[in-house]
Amino acid sequence: MKKQKAPLGPERAKDFFRDVYEVVKLIPPGRVTSYGAIAAYLGTKLSARMVGWAMNASPPDVPAHRVVNRNGLLTGKHHFETPDTMQQLLEKEGIRVENDQIINFERHFWDPAAELL
Repeated sequence: MKKQKAPLGPERAKDFFRDVYEVVKLIPPGRVTSYGAIAAYLGTKLSARMVGWAMNASPPDVPAHRVVNRNGLLTGKHHFETPDTMQQLLEKEGIRVENDQIINFERHFWDPAAELL
């Protein structure tokens, strides 16, 4: 019989958010990753949505603009100061964005599982 994990209580959620922030801080300028890639790296493959919640609550020193969905869409753009802020920050780093989609997403993708061996 498979052992059930304890529910994600406030303390575990804080630890998870902290772990997410530490990974996001390692994303180099001009690169992006996905919510799912961070979740998989942290060993919680099915927690991509939780990574999104962490990004929505991230402190200013976390480059949350470098985290997008698995298709390179700026799905978190509404959680920034203005709906254009996320795109502007990415473009300052040399990433082209059209219609909320990162152009050449695969080229800019940073996989923590491969990069943080």
